[in-house]
Amino acid sequence: MNCIKKLTLTMAAVSLCAFSVASQAEWKGWNIHVKGYPNTVAMDNFADLIKEKSDGKLTLKNFHNGVLGSQPDAIEQLRIGGLQVASFSLGPIGPIVPEANVLSLPFIFKDPEHMFRVMDGEGGKIINEGMKKKGIVLLGVYDAGARSFYNGTKAIEKPEDVKGMKIRVMNNDLYSGMISALGGNPSPMAFSEVYQSLKTKVVDGAENNFPSYESTAHNEVAQFYSLSQHLIIPECLCMNADVYAALSDDEKKIVHEAAEESTALQRAEWAKRDVASRETVEANGVKVNEIADKSGFQDAMKPVYATYLEANPDLKSLVELIQNTP
Repeated sequence: MNCIKKLTLTMAAVSLCAFSVASQAEWKGWNIHVKGYPNTVAMDNFADLIKEKSDGKLTLKNFHNGVLGSQPDAIEQLRIGGLQVASFSLGPIGPIVPEANVLSLPFIFKDPEHMFRVMDGEGGKIINEGMKKKGIVLLGVYDAGARSFYNGTKAIEKPEDVKGMKIRVMNNDLYSGMISALGGNPSPMAFSEVYQSLKTKVVDGAENNFPSYESTAHNEVAQFYSLSQHLIIPECLCMNADVYAALSDDEKKIVHEAAEESTALQRAEWAKRDVASRETVEANGVKVNEIADKSGFQDAMKPVYATYLEANPDLKSLVELIQNTP
């Protein structure tokens, strides 16, 4: 009888331990975007899904609109465990993770569909392994469209049009090198500072996708948007590596299933928002110009690639894998 009782207690203990220590505290999630933005919707969906699938044992509270700090600060907080989940652009992660920095090479992707084929395949696996070494697990790849130039004075149609302009960029030497190669003056600064800097002419222009341009009202202070589409950098749904490692196999399955559903939702929401944002800014007077021939911009990037590969010869194979992915 005692043996049966002990066995019953042991089985109960195993059942209680099916959800790991990592699930006992509410996770904090970071996101720079505003309410209604595709990433915001998708992250809240992820939180709902893990709670539902785990019967309330996995919980996540998301903090949107960058209220917990800037993107570089939040990346560091995710790495050390101050945050457990976050959605980031892979651009600012590049200086920390060499493999991810390859994605910041201008014009490395042909279009967003090409980017997804790379990131959903072998290229994404290589980048995720690099991120894990720095304390971050890539759970899903969110769409962030293509980044193009915008400013308050003129349409940009050829590389020479950028000459002498002060352009805000994210904090990454590759972006600064890109602007310098076009003859402009790069100005790295926090995303939250861009609107006021454009308004007060601290910078002449910036670069981003239509939804970010529209949702932050940058179109009010920079009404020329030129479709250079020089960068196609995805955003990620990421988790702290130690938190992930502490999850049970069942919990990891839940997290990955929820991330897959969240990613599908984000990409669908992005496709709709990208079109809607362009329509909104054009209706409000923004002059959007196509750049039919981008070869001049692409040729100007040859020194950027040469400098990068000289400093990172071990990443040449990853660059070639991306370029050769059909």
